[in-house]
Amino acid sequence: MTSNQAGDASGEPERPAALPYSLASWGWTEEWAAQFAPLAAEGRFPARVIAQHRGRWMLAGDHDEWSAALTGRLRHEARKGELPAVGDWVGCVIPQGGGPARIDAVLPRRSAFVRRAAGSYVGAQTVAANVDTLFITSSLNSDLNPRRLERYVAMARESGAQPVLLLTKDDLVEDGAATVERLANELRIPVVALSSHTGAGVEDIRRWLVPGETVALVGSSGVGKSSLLNLLAGEELMVTREIRGDDERGRHTTTHRELFRLPGGSLMLDTPGVRELGLWDADQGLADTFTEILDLADRCLYRDCRHQKEPGCAVQAAIRAGELDESRLASYRRLGEELAGQPTEADRREAARQVSKAAEVAAHARARRADNGWRER
Repeated sequence: MTSNQAGDASGEPERPAALPYSLASWGWTEEWAAQFAPLAAEGRFPARVIAQHRGRWMLAGDHDEWSAALTGRLRHEARKGELPAVGDWVGCVIPQGGGPARIDAVLPRRSAFVRRAAGSYVGAQTVAANVDTLFITSSLNSDLNPRRLERYVAMARESGAQPVLLLTKDDLVEDGAATVERLANELRIPVVALSSHTGAGVEDIRRWLVPGETVALVGSSGVGKSSLLNLLAGEELMVTREIRGDDERGRHTTTHRELFRLPGGSLMLDTPGVRELGLWDADQGLADTFTEILDLADRCLYRDCRHQKEPGCAVQAAIRAGELDESRLASYRRLGEELAGQPTEADRREAARQVSKAAEVAAHARARRADNGWRER
């Protein structure tokens, strides 16, 4: 029984002791300090982005936390996909007129879990930055979708972080061991089955909870990300809601990305459930996720084999022999076609130019209205 479960004489649960506050407690190292040195020489000071809400960024500095906006310079220079993300280390300045410090620079990321931005905008969205380990989280009930997991794994490998698959709600299935073994063999990453309700399997993931390192939780809604965070933190940090009983689909509970410090000194980034998970520049991640298909393709009779009905196709031979699941090949093709259909760099630059042009037109229109005595409401 943990201390917060035991409670005190009044029956109220005990809250974990407050963690010492410093940049190091948010993952700051000598390596980050060396990289930041040129910015420090220009009068900036470091902070880490721990949450983001509608154009405002919550920062953690050496002694406290505060809500910050971007300087005009950084906002002008950054494209939409290059704005600070949760997990980023940033350089801040104090405005000349006083007030809260603003973000004026972003340090280069060591890793970034990136997806294609939802909607019509042509560009990328960084879900989590400077993460050491990505916990890809899925429920062991009917929410489990191996093809969707392949997408997550390809993106995680591309990010530069170590992917680990967590299969939650182990207490709701008869035998999760067979599923763990199958997915570990297919995806070739560590797979752990656990239950936040019973605590089973939770100790198995602590080897990735290293003091000063950052772990991010990604996955669909309702699969237990926030429940796991609360269990590891020893207190309720995020409100949770179970998967709906009628269709076993999750409802959104976490509405924003936020970075938390855990009692052991590691950091955990909780993210909202993702409904639309588009690949973005993940060619290497895709190749690393389907290495068995690429190895087979090297043995095909024809170099340009499409792995359909060509004679001497080693991929189709493996499917017929039961050595390769046909659904794996279908998933590889589908994800490859998605990447091939991405906009070119020229398309992206043109889209960014159009966004910038629209902003300039809007600014000129506001100026004209102001000159004519109009006031914006």
